[in-house]
Amino acid sequence: MTISEADLVHLRRAVELAREALAGGDGPFGSVLVDAAGVDRFADRNREETTGDPTRHPEFEIARWAATNLTVDERAAATVYTSGEHCPMCSAAHAWAGLGRIVYVASAEQIAGWRRELGAPASPVAPLPITVVAPGLPVEGPVDELVSEVRVLVERAVRSA
Repeated sequence: MTISEADLVHLRRAVELAREALAGGDGPFGSVLVDAAGVDRFADRNREETTGDPTRHPEFEIARWAATNLTVDERAAATVYTSGEHCPMCSAAHAWAGLGRIVYVASAEQIAGWRRELGAPASPVAPLPITVVAPGLPVEGPVDELVSEVRVLVERAVRSA
Protein backbone atom coordinates (compact mmCIF):
# COMPACT_ATOMS: atom_id res chain seq x y z
CA MET A 1 0.00 0.00 0.00
CA THR A 2 1.38 3.37 -1.01
CA ILE A 3 -0.20 6.37 0.65
CA SER A 4 1.00 9.70 -0.72
CA GLU A 5 1.20 13.07 1.00
CA ALA A 6 -1.83 14.13 -1.09
CA ASP A 7 -3.72 11.08 0.21
CA LEU A 8 -2.89 12.11 3.77
CA VAL A 9 -4.21 15.64 3.17
CA HIS A 10 -7.57 14.26 2.03
CA LEU A 11 -7.66 11.70 4.84
CA ARG A 12 -7.02 14.45 7.40
CA ARG A 13 -9.99 16.33 5.94
CA ALA A 14 -12.12 13.18 6.36
CA VAL A 15 -11.00 12.90 9.99
CA GLU A 16 -11.85 16.57 10.55
CA LEU A 17 -15.34 15.91 9.15
CA ALA A 18 -15.60 12.98 11.58
CA ARG A 19 -14.76 15.38 14.43
CA GLU A 20 -17.47 17.75 13.19
CA ALA A 21 -19.96 14.88 13.10
CA LEU A 22 -19.19 13.90 16.67
CA ALA A 23 -19.40 17.51 17.84
CA GLY A 24 -22.77 17.79 16.09
CA GLY A 25 -24.21 14.72 17.83
CA ASP A 26 -23.61 12.14 15.11
CA GLY A 27 -21.30 9.16 14.76
CA PRO A 28 -17.67 10.15 14.07
CA PHE A 29 -17.37 9.52 10.35
CA GLY A 30 -16.46 11.79 7.46
CA SER A 31 -15.65 11.32 3.78
CA VAL A 32 -14.30 13.30 0.84
CA LEU A 33 -14.71 12.65 -2.90
CA VAL A 34 -11.68 13.76 -4.91
CA ASP A 35 -11.53 13.81 -8.70
CA ALA A 36 -8.66 12.59 -10.89
CA ALA A 37 -7.05 16.05 -10.80
CA GLY A 38 -6.94 15.99 -6.98
CA VAL A 39 -9.81 18.46 -6.52
CA ASP A 40 -12.30 17.95 -3.70
CA ARG A 41 -15.68 17.57 -5.38
CA PHE A 42 -17.95 16.67 -2.47
CA ALA A 43 -17.53 16.07 1.25
CA ASP A 44 -19.91 15.11 4.02
CA ARG A 45 -20.09 13.77 7.53
CA ASN A 46 -22.29 11.27 9.29
CA ARG A 47 -25.81 12.63 9.92
CA GLU A 48 -27.67 9.57 11.27
CA GLU A 49 -28.65 10.94 14.66
CA THR A 50 -29.41 14.53 13.70
CA THR A 51 -31.66 13.51 10.80
CA GLY A 52 -33.12 10.33 12.33
CA ASP A 53 -32.16 8.51 9.13
CA PRO A 54 -29.75 5.60 9.69
CA THR A 55 -28.71 5.65 6.02
CA ARG A 56 -27.20 9.14 6.21
CA HIS A 57 -23.61 7.91 6.01
CA PRO A 58 -21.18 10.23 4.21
CA GLU A 59 -20.05 7.49 1.82
CA PHE A 60 -23.65 6.87 0.76
CA GLU A 61 -24.18 10.61 0.24
CA ILE A 62 -21.04 10.70 -1.92
CA ALA A 63 -22.36 7.85 -4.08
CA ARG A 64 -25.69 9.67 -4.54
CA TRP A 65 -24.02 12.98 -5.37
CA ALA A 66 -21.56 11.38 -7.79
CA ALA A 67 -24.27 9.47 -9.64
CA THR A 68 -26.08 12.75 -10.26
CA ASN A 69 -23.16 15.08 -10.88
CA LEU A 70 -20.30 13.14 -12.48
CA THR A 71 -19.95 11.20 -15.69
CA VAL A 72 -19.25 7.47 -15.63
CA ASP A 73 -15.59 8.12 -16.44
CA GLU A 74 -15.26 10.84 -13.79
CA ARG A 75 -16.73 8.53 -11.15
CA ALA A 76 -14.37 5.69 -12.09
CA ALA A 77 -11.36 8.01 -11.85
CA ALA A 78 -12.36 9.50 -8.48
CA THR A 79 -11.13 8.53 -5.03
CA VAL A 80 -13.16 8.45 -1.84
CA TYR A 81 -11.22 9.19 1.33
CA THR A 82 -12.93 8.22 4.54
CA SER A 83 -12.25 8.10 8.25
CA GLY A 84 -13.64 4.58 8.60
CA GLU A 85 -13.98 1.69 6.18
CA HIS A 86 -17.32 1.64 4.39
CA CYS A 87 -20.11 -0.44 5.89
CA PRO A 88 -21.72 -3.01 3.55
CA MET A 89 -24.47 -0.54 2.55
CA CYS A 90 -21.94 2.10 1.57
CA SER A 91 -19.63 -0.40 -0.13
CA ALA A 92 -22.54 -1.52 -2.32
CA ALA A 93 -23.57 2.08 -3.10
CA HIS A 94 -19.97 2.91 -4.03
CA ALA A 95 -19.80 -0.07 -6.40
CA TRP A 96 -23.24 0.56 -7.93
CA ALA A 97 -22.34 4.22 -8.56
CA GLY A 98 -19.14 3.11 -10.32
CA LEU A 99 -16.80 5.07 -8.08
CA GLY A 100 -13.09 4.29 -8.11
CA ARG A 101 -10.48 3.92 -5.39
CA ILE A 102 -11.28 3.99 -1.67
CA VAL A 103 -8.74 4.98 0.98
CA TYR A 104 -9.80 4.63 4.61
CA VAL A 105 -8.12 5.38 7.93
CA ALA A 106 -9.55 2.71 10.26
CA SER A 107 -10.93 -0.66 9.21
CA ALA A 108 -14.43 -1.83 10.02
CA GLU A 109 -12.93 -4.61 12.13
CA GLN A 110 -10.77 -2.16 14.09
CA ILE A 111 -13.78 0.04 14.79
CA ALA A 112 -15.94 -2.93 15.80
CA GLY A 113 -13.15 -4.12 18.11
CA TRP A 114 -12.80 -0.75 19.82
CA ARG A 115 -16.56 -0.64 20.34
CA ARG A 116 -16.55 -4.19 21.78
CA GLU A 117 -13.72 -3.28 24.18
CA LEU A 118 -15.85 -0.42 25.51
CA GLY A 119 -18.98 -2.58 25.89
CA ALA A 120 -20.95 -0.84 23.13
CA PRO A 121 -23.76 -2.78 21.48
CA ALA A 122 -22.85 -4.52 18.26
CA SER A 123 -23.85 -2.95 14.98
CA PRO A 124 -26.92 -4.47 13.31
CA VAL A 125 -24.72 -4.97 10.21
CA ALA A 126 -21.62 -7.19 10.06
CA PRO A 127 -18.29 -5.33 9.77
CA LEU A 128 -17.43 -6.83 6.40
CA PRO A 129 -14.41 -5.60 4.48
CA ILE A 130 -15.26 -3.51 1.41
CA THR A 131 -13.65 -6.12 -0.84
CA VAL A 132 -16.06 -8.81 0.40
CA VAL A 133 -19.08 -6.72 -0.59
CA ALA A 134 -17.58 -5.20 -3.74
CA PRO A 135 -14.58 -7.34 -4.73
CA GLY A 136 -13.61 -5.31 -7.79
CA LEU A 137 -12.93 -2.05 -5.97
CA PRO A 138 -9.38 -0.77 -5.40
CA VAL A 139 -9.10 -0.29 -1.63
CA GLU A 140 -6.29 0.94 0.60
CA GLY A 141 -6.30 1.03 4.38
CA PRO A 142 -5.98 1.13 7.24
CA VAL A 143 -3.65 4.13 7.33
CA ASP A 144 -1.61 3.77 10.50
CA GLU A 145 -0.56 7.45 10.69
CA LEU A 146 -4.14 8.49 11.49
CA VAL A 147 -5.70 5.41 13.15
CA SER A 148 -5.16 6.71 16.69
CA GLU A 149 -7.11 9.89 15.87
CA VAL A 150 -10.11 7.89 14.65
CA ARG A 151 -9.89 5.57 17.66
CA VAL A 152 -10.14 8.56 20.02
CA LEU A 153 -13.24 9.77 18.18
CA VAL A 154 -14.91 6.34 18.29
CA GLU A 155 -14.13 6.01 22.00
CA ARG A 156 -15.58 9.47 22.71
CA ALA A 157 -18.72 8.56 20.77
CA VAL A 158 -19.20 5.31 22.70
CA ARG A 159 -18.59 6.95 26.07
CA SER A 160 -21.03 9.78 25.34
CA ALA A 161 -23.82 7.48 24.13
